[in-house]
Amino acid sequence: MVKTLNSREPFYKTVLKIAVPVTLQSLLQASFSVVDQMMIGRLGSASIAGVGLGGKFSSLYTVLLGAVAAVAGIMISQYIGQKDAGEVGRSFRLNLKLALGLAMLAVFVSMCFPGQIMWLYTKDEVTRGIAAEYLRILALAFVPMAIVSILSTLLRCMEAAMFPLYASMASAVLNTALNYLLIFGKIGLPQLGVRGAAAATVISQWTACLITIGFGIHFCRKNEIRLKTEGRMTREYAEMFLRILCPIIICEFLWSLGENVYAAIYGNIGTAACAAMTLTIPIQTLMMGALSGLSQAAAILIGKALGAGEYDRAYWEAKRLMIYGLCGSLAFSAAICIVSRFYVQIYHVEAEVHKTAVQLLIVYALIAPVKVQNMLLGGGIIRSGGKTNYVMWIDFIGTWIFGVPLGLLSAFVWKLEIPYVYFILSLEECVRFGMSLVVFRKKKWMRSLNSL
Repeated sequence: MVKTLNSREPFYKTVLKIAVPVTLQSLLQASFSVVDQMMIGRLGSASIAGVGLGGKFSSLYTVLLGAVAAVAGIMISQYIGQKDAGEVGRSFRLNLKLALGLAMLAVFVSMCFPGQIMWLYTKDEVTRGIAAEYLRILALAFVPMAIVSILSTLLRCMEAAMFPLYASMASAVLNTALNYLLIFGKIGLPQLGVRGAAAATVISQWTACLITIGFGIHFCRKNEIRLKTEGRMTREYAEMFLRILCPIIICEFLWSLGENVYAAIYGNIGTAACAAMTLTIPIQTLMMGALSGLSQAAAILIGKALGAGEYDRAYWEAKRLMIYGLCGSLAFSAAICIVSRFYVQIYHVEAEVHKTAVQLLIVYALIAPVKVQNMLLGGGIIRSGGKTNYVMWIDFIGTWIFGVPLGLLSAFVWKLEIPYVYFILSLEECVRFGMSLVVFRKKKWMRSLNSL
């Protein structure tokens, strides 16, 4: 049995059914870093920068994990559109195994070589030590993150997006409470500072994992869904899987590596600049998280339409989702411009850091609508047909041909201040958007998996 969406339901209601739970879950997941940053902000600039850099490296793992989840979403949604329960089960199990393998590799690297990794980000010994300590503990959360990511993808494709949301709600409440208790040493617990923030995240992620597994088992039993793999994996199936997976892995790894190069640029400009950029991360994460539901909805809805061979409907739905994303991003950008000066006052840092953080937030507000369109096109729409090599080349050209060279030039050759550096390297988003629009309008991305 494979559950499908009600085709008679108005489009916007179908979008909301998927997008709202995913958005709320993304915001709750983002709250982990927001709460960490706000509470760690009371410990000084070095702690803020250290947590930011430790989290930046862990983002390499989360981005690659997101790539595996994206492949799972493409395959599961298309096979649901084809009403092929056996292939749905095969896709789920295959991607879960891959995610767990990736998690174990990330745990090994982060726990065995945290100091060496953080040396690439900053030469400040104090900041580097804090970042390494944070990363070593945070690595224990990587395995539950893998399980939650793939299982949540399956549940969303089966119209059960509320279950992962409930797990995230419980996890976010626990994370906030544990942050307060462990960072500052309340009710007799030791004052652990940065280590307490990392430990709170680990405990909360394992809690979310157990709850999500419980919901998944309950949902499948209630709806008599059996996720059994039918037959052995054929060579043709493996080749199709790799044609989808490899470009996404390469794309997301190179994009995330580029983001880490950006972080290294900020870190080498100076600790104050790095701290100011770190202050903007919660706002950036919240905004993209708030609109990530549209990207997930795009991947699922358009994937099902393509799987069913309804190409005209897929193209129409994609255009509608892009309009929704533009309206939402403009509203959020206006809000960021209004509240930026009040937001930075939450942190107990130097006046210079406050001023720079406000400037960076204004720059982000200007570029954010383009970033959201890229998230919808590259992260949801174009990928839904399985032609992931298109997105790989778009991201590679944007990040490595434009973004990284411009960042290095503006920081170390032209020696500009960080707000100008950030604005100049962010122009790569405009390059990516232009290329994505060309690919979108040519419609060559619109494919069923059977035709790959």
